[in-house]
Amino acid sequence: MNLVIVGLNHRTAPIDIRERLSFQGESIEEALGRLVGQYDINECVILSTCNRVEIVGISQEIEKGIREIKRFLSEYHSIPLRDLDDHLYVHTGEDAVRHLFRVASGLDSMVMGEPQILGQVKDSYSIAVQNDTAGVIINKLFHKAFSVAKRIRTETRIGAAAVSISYAAVELAKKIFGNLTGKTVMLVGAGEMAELAAKHLLTAGVREILITNRTYERAVEMAREFRGSAVMFREFLHYIKGVDIVIASTGSPNFIIRPDDVMGVMRERKHRPMFFIDIAVPRNIDPLVNNIDNAYLFDIDDLQGVVEANLKERAREAEEADAIIDEEMDTFYRWINSLDVVPTIIALKQRLEKIRKSELEKALGQLNGLSEREIRTLDAMTSSITKKILHNPINRLKKEANNVDGDFYIEAVRKLFELEDEEALKKTRSGEE
Repeated sequence: MNLVIVGLNHRTAPIDIRERLSFQGESIEEALGRLVGQYDINECVILSTCNRVEIVGISQEIEKGIREIKRFLSEYHSIPLRDLDDHLYVHTGEDAVRHLFRVASGLDSMVMGEPQILGQVKDSYSIAVQNDTAGVIINKLFHKAFSVAKRIRTETRIGAAAVSISYAAVELAKKIFGNLTGKTVMLVGAGEMAELAAKHLLTAGVREILITNRTYERAVEMAREFRGSAVMFREFLHYIKGVDIVIASTGSPNFIIRPDDVMGVMRERKHRPMFFIDIAVPRNIDPLVNNIDNAYLFDIDDLQGVVEANLKERAREAEEADAIIDEEMDTFYRWINSLDVVPTIIALKQRLEKIRKSELEKALGQLNGLSEREIRTLDAMTSSITKKILHNPINRLKKEANNVDGDFYIEAVRKLFELEDEEALKKTRSGEE
């Protein structure tokens, strides 16, 4: 199996290079066709995300495959190879299998353990299937990558701990309230971090999201996106009395929520708990708010500490994930080795069957007057002898095919029984003989 992966990612190339090398929408279909049709690659998948571009290919020869994929990337994007080469990495054979399993499982992502990459890998594979560039090897390889990723998600906590500020904020809110079902949230500010927090909050089951922003139109736009309600910025303090969680992320240089504001709100709420998350720099909420009973305030430093601790936990979980990958690679390579041993066994059986029939015909030509029953008996007897001779060698061949020196046994059988005719083996693989 001549498997090659050539690509670049957020660690090897700056964003301007990644942008120039990316494949967008329908261009992937056309690129797959060119790669297989013009660049001597037998099977291929193109994975293109904001953080990586990779081509997974099967070729007749490893070195030629590497050269062809690099040439394709250079010519397709009209970028001289000398400008690309320093940013590209190459994985072949077992190293390539391991790399793909780690990518699909989120172990190679910018945020370790993030789940989105698996969906992107599945989409890339589906496009290859639709365009007939995924053959036997690619099909098995990617399905195994999907099952490995699922197993890692199930058996480790690689994706359990929050590793973004917005996600950490929502996880802390869950700890305060037990769960967020039925809770009301106000987002003060409508920037990117507030948007990410809104996504996590909806997933966590909050009942309602109120959004306020100095630019009211932006609040309306975001409220429409997250099925929430927009609030005029000058009126937001009036609304927070009915809110359980406040997430502040405006660009204000001064505090916009002060202790006096919160004390009045807490009286109206009859001191039901409120959770304040200040992810703004400079801070939007006066730290003294944290001294008020049943008011819980966390700022970006608190959340950063949670993120760093969780990243360490993910790194520990990654060790378990890599152990799972090692185990799954063994099963994948047992299947790969069977691709060589099966046609060899078929060819061996066919060779001995041909000899048996030839010798039987010679014997029958010399034995005149045999009845149909006697001929059938001789045929059955010679067939049984052939099967018994083959029984132990075939069992041993199957067993050794899964070991390191399996190739030695397969090659030895081919030579001993003169099965090295490549055309015969190719036909045997496709079931023509």
